[in-house]
Amino acid sequence: MVFRMIVFLLTACSFAATAQPVRTPGKVTAVAIGAQDVKLTTQLGYAYITAYSPAVIRVRIDKQPPGKDFSYAVIAEPVAFKPRISQNDDAVTMETDSLTVRITKNPFTVRFLTPGGKVINTDEPGLGTSWIGEEVTTYKTMQEGERFIGLGEKTGNLDRKGNAYTNWNTDAYGYTTGQDPIYATIPFYIGVHHGMNYGIFFDNTWRSNFNFGASNNRFSSFSAAGGEMNYYFIYHTDVAGIIRSYTGLTGRIHLPPLWSLGYQQNRYSYYPDTEVYRIAQTLREKQIPADGITLDIHYMDAYKLFTWNKTRFPDPAGMNAKLGKMGFKTTVIVDPGIKVEKGYHAYENGLQSDIFIKYSDGQPYTGQVWPGWCHFPDFTGARGREWWKKEIAAYSRAGVSGLWNDMNEIATWGQTMPNNVLFNFEGNPVTHSQAHNVYGLQMIRASYEGSREIAPDKRPFILTRAGYAGLQRYSAIWTGDNRAEEDHMLLGVRLLNSLGLSGVPFSGMDIGGFTGNPTPSLYARWMQIGAFIPYCRSHTGINTKSAEPWAFGEEVLEICRNYINLRYRLLPYLYANFYEASQSGLPIMRTLALTDTHDPKVYDPRFQNQFCFGPSILVAPFESRENYAPMYFPKGSWYNLYDDSREEGGKEKMLSLSFHQLPVYVKESSIIPMQSLIQNTTEKPSDTLFLHVYKGSVKNEFVYYEDDGETYDYEKGGFYKRTIRYEPGQLTLDKPSGKRASKFRHIQLVLHGFDQEKMTVNGREMSLQQSTTAFIQPISRFDPQGEANPEINCHVLKATVANGDETVEIRL
Repeated sequence: MVFRMIVFLLTACSFAATAQPVRTPGKVTAVAIGAQDVKLTTQLGYAYITAYSPAVIRVRIDKQPPGKDFSYAVIAEPVAFKPRISQNDDAVTMETDSLTVRITKNPFTVRFLTPGGKVINTDEPGLGTSWIGEEVTTYKTMQEGERFIGLGEKTGNLDRKGNAYTNWNTDAYGYTTGQDPIYATIPFYIGVHHGMNYGIFFDNTWRSNFNFGASNNRFSSFSAAGGEMNYYFIYHTDVAGIIRSYTGLTGRIHLPPLWSLGYQQNRYSYYPDTEVYRIAQTLREKQIPADGITLDIHYMDAYKLFTWNKTRFPDPAGMNAKLGKMGFKTTVIVDPGIKVEKGYHAYENGLQSDIFIKYSDGQPYTGQVWPGWCHFPDFTGARGREWWKKEIAAYSRAGVSGLWNDMNEIATWGQTMPNNVLFNFEGNPVTHSQAHNVYGLQMIRASYEGSREIAPDKRPFILTRAGYAGLQRYSAIWTGDNRAEEDHMLLGVRLLNSLGLSGVPFSGMDIGGFTGNPTPSLYARWMQIGAFIPYCRSHTGINTKSAEPWAFGEEVLEICRNYINLRYRLLPYLYANFYEASQSGLPIMRTLALTDTHDPKVYDPRFQNQFCFGPSILVAPFESRENYAPMYFPKGSWYNLYDDSREEGGKEKMLSLSFHQLPVYVKESSIIPMQSLIQNTTEKPSDTLFLHVYKGSVKNEFVYYEDDGETYDYEKGGFYKRTIRYEPGQLTLDKPSGKRASKFRHIQLVLHGFDQEKMTVNGREMSLQQSTTAFIQPISRFDPQGEANPEINCHVLKATVANGDETVEIRL
């Protein structure tokens, strides 16, 4: 008995020593210091720490020396500079002008500090980075009062504290307001505490999990089911700087075609072609500005990709040419599934070209989607992308302008693709477990690159449902199959705001909701909000009621027309903000946490849906059934868009809500360029640019930008750009740059909040004319016994100056 007990104890001790279920790197045993990096060997692992730039530190940790450096997300090389690297018996220290990294040796941990020594972020003592089997996790000390924002397309509150999230691209039809995961993976978040903010991008494509204090009060963490611990730590004094650095790593949007910023009309599905014509004609007859009509899967022959149903659409090229003459561009849906059917061109050609993903035994994987049993192109290999590029040329020949990439999570019926399916992964085969989250990214890459090769001087419009970090380089994204419900409308706002924090400025949601039927008031409110989101598309599902602006009665039609009209008048402002996004990565829709990061009010669930449309226009979304609701005004002074009444910042106010109006305000000192109303972007506005300037006590500047909105001439200098600067008492229009002339010959100054009779322009005195301006029109008096709706307008001062090529200095 004693012998058996001794054997048991020895065995248990041996097991404990060799089979510890949680494996940590242990202490550092060797250090190699390079020009910009430190390579460390530990008892049970390896760590490479690289100063990617003065504000970005890369951390790679693995159980073996980190392997080939490859990323689908990161396109930037390290910036060449000389950090200060030193070591002693206890630690290795890496210093840049922006931050300090302290790597302790026993045990191995990583701390990030300000140059003054304040802790920005640190590994949790005793936990750090560890493995459980192949799962790797890094645990970070959760700072007192720390908040977490971003992480891409994630449901829930703006502040993600207390919650956990999974990254696994999922076909989430009719998802709930708290469901996770949904369609896209962007493993990048921003931490906020003690007046500081930092970003962490975990570049690992396996299924990953983020925990921001869910079920614990000790740490935040991020983990992946496999692969190495590979993250980028970003520190700036403001969130905008973090986004600039993150998009510097993962890329920024190319300027989209101007037409894609106009209103788009869609349903699942418009067919036959006569129905498409009816929708287009009705938009024109009812004077609802619009630029796009989208075709869902019913345009295809039996849902087979690269085909047209000849009964419903006998002449696609002729239809698109006719729509083009009416000022409409067509976008069609494309799904990755290729039907297994002998004689079907895409199937036969795909087999011959050997581009389908396969099981480990070499047999093509088959999954079921709309056409039936399908094979799927391998977009993670050059051969698969080249095949796709050739196939989509058929859409260009038919006059299609946009490709809507759907079902690219990959979605298949059953939602469980086997993990033994292999993907090329640029010549380094991996399983579905590692490739799943980047499949959509590589599909839109093929769509974008193919479209550019087919029409080298014509900007494509690419839309996606799924993606990974870096998707902004190729595509806009929309938030999938949402619901026609009040809370879904507000959730959509938060999803788009979070995508903006995560480097994706071109985003949208199905206005009106995809599943179910919105009430007239919900549709009207959603359309009001939709006028201020980057991709403005109304969409509804099959077997729902019609959901065009005229389908809800005359009152709703007039409300929708008001706000779509306003969007089209704001196109110069919107387009300039897209230019800014292409340069800095800053979003179009801006959560208040972007600029008022350390104001606790902006995280209050009552106010978390508020956002800025560009830098100047504050939008407060509310459920349509609310009659009264609180609004929070951030620091500064704010003008009511409709009547110029003023509100001082740092305060809450209970608003009386109107069915006809969405609460919208303009920040003091703002500069907002506008144009005359057009019905689509092929029309030319009048030759006067209306420059709305709001009196304020702070300095401001706005970069105004024009190009042809269609080609890539802007890359060769074919643009018109002008910085406009405001400071109290003076407005300066800098000398324009670029080879292109402005389409506006005149600039009409529209001055809000000013009270004077004259101004001087380059030293010459000019009179100011008292006038009014209205941003929306009164709704008709439908009830003969009711009260008429008065026009709501702003009392302004106006003066017109020539839009010349010289600096213009205006004293106000």
